[in-house]
Amino acid sequence: MASTISLSSLSSYYHFIFAALALLVSSFIFFSTRKRKLNLPPGPPGWPIVGNLFQFFGSGMPFFMYTRDVLIPNYGPILTIKMGTRTTIIISSADLAREAFIERGQVFASRPKENATRNIFSVNKFTVNSSLYGPVWRSLRRNMVQNMLSATRLKGFRDVRDNAMDKLIHRLKSEADANDGAVRVLKSARYAFFCVLLTMCFGIQLDEEMIEKIDDMMKRVVLIVDPRIDDFLPLFTPFFYRQRKKAIQVRKQQLDLLIPLIKRRKMALQNPGLDKSATSFSYLDTLFELELEGRKTTPTNAQIVTLCSEFLNAATDTTGTAIEWAIAQIIDNPDIQLKLYEEIKSVAGDRKVDENDTQKMPYLNAFCKELLRRHPPTYFSLTHAVLEPTTLGGYDIPPDASVEFYLAGILHDPKIWPNPEKFDPDRFSGGKDDADITGVKDVRLIPFGLGRRICPGLTMASIHVNLMVARMVQEFEWLAYPENSKVDFSPTAEFTIVMKNSLIGKIKPRV
Repeated sequence: MASTISLSSLSSYYHFIFAALALLVSSFIFFSTRKRKLNLPPGPPGWPIVGNLFQFFGSGMPFFMYTRDVLIPNYGPILTIKMGTRTTIIISSADLAREAFIERGQVFASRPKENATRNIFSVNKFTVNSSLYGPVWRSLRRNMVQNMLSATRLKGFRDVRDNAMDKLIHRLKSEADANDGAVRVLKSARYAFFCVLLTMCFGIQLDEEMIEKIDDMMKRVVLIVDPRIDDFLPLFTPFFYRQRKKAIQVRKQQLDLLIPLIKRRKMALQNPGLDKSATSFSYLDTLFELELEGRKTTPTNAQIVTLCSEFLNAATDTTGTAIEWAIAQIIDNPDIQLKLYEEIKSVAGDRKVDENDTQKMPYLNAFCKELLRRHPPTYFSLTHAVLEPTTLGGYDIPPDASVEFYLAGILHDPKIWPNPEKFDPDRFSGGKDDADITGVKDVRLIPFGLGRRICPGLTMASIHVNLMVARMVQEFEWLAYPENSKVDFSPTAEFTIVMKNSLIGKIKPRV
């Protein structure tokens, strides 16, 4: 799954940078004596060394809003912003995205240098998402897509999904009974999906205490790898030794927590029937004997922990966020909720809806397409880098630049989508628009990115979102809480684009 740029968390360092600016000016000579001046895309003029950091911090906006409201209107569909020593090139048009990521996909398929803290957890980019374009990436991605996320493999976890959906409905009912019908949507949806992923990943049933421990660990990892000032101004790295020490401690805690689960799964495979909770297959199974192109060794336990963490983190928050936005729109649009319920009733009748049913529900599928268009889990794809110096749109793209693809620039483009701010599933219903969600046929509906680095969990995410929405609408009527209040659709950036005020809804069990 994709994740968003998280620059807003750096705001607290603004005054620190300003005070130290005098120490940095002397190194400006390095930047003014390059052999050849690059013809970079246009962008705001910046200060020596710090570039445009001050403009961004001074705006008081999350980075996605700064891009949407300040950068793109002033500098167009391909632009440059200097974040300290980093050159960031932002692409926001369908034509340029197609040229870069489809027509010239191999050139734009790599990743930039990671910050030191993130390297601690990725084991020097040993993940599907962070690997440089090459044999290691091909091996890791092929294993995940073909051996774990294929349609056949996903079908094998149908019972796990059904069980998790039953637990979700039970949790919502219990919470509603204790709170006059009020429920926190994101918390329950995220927990249900995390349970599914844990079973898929480790192949063993875990108790609630262990689930919560792993979830808490995953959250700490996400927070600690957020960008810091020294990622943009390396001169400040010595001032952050305590943060690096803390990251090493968290990594050790992560290994101590997850390696016993890896050993437990190995034991279950070596002694069939010993662990009654073990499933017949898991993602771990594909990693034990994984052969990497150009290497003779299989992954170490530390590398396996990294790959498992990626599997869990990349999908949990993105799917949970999607469900929260979905329920928000269902509450805000009673007519849409009624259409969904009537379709579910017509297909499933009085029995519990399942994922085979969802494939026969065109309006549900239209709803979920519109959900991903209007509320993509992230507004930026993961950062790209080019393998060699190249050009795009008549501008130079150097290998040391971070290439950011602003997905929302296409998903919310009024030239592509009539009335793009309106949530309207009917734009996809009745065969009106057969938008290609993979971006191969047309670059319009691309919430998962596109090209060689498209999110490998696309199919899994679609299955889970459709099924979860169907179960939640079948079981409950969703209402505003407090009664007659309006849903606040203000977004903010965390690991994903989430609701600024977490959604609380009121539910009434269907009769």
